Amino acid sequence: MEGQMALAAMVTRRELPKGHLLLEQGKVCQHFYLLEQGSARGYYNHEGKDVSLWFAFEGDVLTSLYSYATGKPSYTNIELLEDSAVIGFTFDQLNALLESYPEFNLIGRLLTEQYFIELEERTLSFQFKTATERYHELITKQPQILQRASLGHIASFLGVSQETLSRIRAKRE
Repeated sequence: MEGQMALAAMVTRRELPKGHLLLEQGKVCQHFYLLEQGSARGYYNHEGKDVSLWFAFEGDVLTSLYSYATGKPSYTNIELLEDSAVIGFTFDQLNALLESYPEFNLIGRLLTEQYFIELEERTLSFQFKTATERYHELITKQPQILQRASLGHIASFLGVSQETLSRIRAKRE
C-alpha cells in the first residue's frame, strides 16, 4: 500500500493534443508514459521517409526503452495520433521507486518481457510472413487501427506502399 501511495505521488497526468511529440528522434528518452486515453505511434525518419514502428492505444506504455537503457539518443519519435491523456514519470523517479519498493521490480520485469515478445513477433513477421499476412495479423490484434491511424502510417508499419495496402484491403472485401 505504501508503494502505491509513493507511485501515485510521483506520477503526473497530462492532456496533450493530436500531433504532439512525446519524444523526438535524436534526444535521450527521460520519461515513461502510460497512455490513459487516445492513441500514439512510434516512428523514425530515414532518408526522408517516415517509418512507423508500432502503434499504442489505451493502457499501452510509451517510451524508448533503448534510449533509456543506454542513455543514447532515441531512434524513435513518439507522436500522439489523437488528443490524448498520458500518465508519466521520469526514469529517475522510476529508479527511486524500484529501489525503495522492490515489489515494483516484478511489474518492470513483466513489462520488459512483453516488450521483447512484441519485438520478436514483429521481427519474425517480417522474416516469414507476406504483407497480406502481416495486415491480417495487425487488424486481428488491433482492430481499432483502421479507425485511429492513417493508411499511410499503417502502410509504413507493414513495409508496403499505400497502393499495395489498398490492393491488400480490396482483396479482403
